[in-house]
Amino acid sequence: MRAVVQRVARAAAAPGGSIGAGLCVLLGVAEGDDARAAERLAGKVARLRIFEDGDGRFDRSLLDTGGSALVVSQFTLIADTAKGNRPSFSRAARPEAAEPLYERFAAALRELGVPVETGVFGARMRVELVNDGPVTVVVDLEPAAAGGPVDRG
Repeated sequence: MRAVVQRVARAAAAPGGSIGAGLCVLLGVAEGDDARAAERLAGKVARLRIFEDGDGRFDRSLLDTGGSALVVSQFTLIADTAKGNRPSFSRAARPEAAEPLYERFAAALRELGVPVETGVFGARMRVELVNDGPVTVVVDLEPAAAGGPVDRG
């Protein structure tokens, strides 16, 4: 599972919702991801300290700031570009497996107290955002060979 997390002044997905200050989270679900991975990744995103404190240091999280999250499904984040010029999406989870995990990720953020808006799963969307900083972080959570997700971010 991979999330591209952007600190934003505002963001919107059409069709979908919009937020003010917070995080725009582009979420890619890979084969082998499960609900536990979605929950762990949501916790990591909610606690990711990429907001500035009074001294200008990255020391505050989404939970600390009371910001919102716009979560947008984006299977293209799971692209393999190692061979040739056309990306392969063979590692991306099938829609019937990815959608419940996308929903679980958004629900887990809500359970942590984060106001969440979403795009529309599987829809062609226009995502607009004003990146604050700019600050963009990639957070990977990959299934481990021996079972269970491994935090790569």
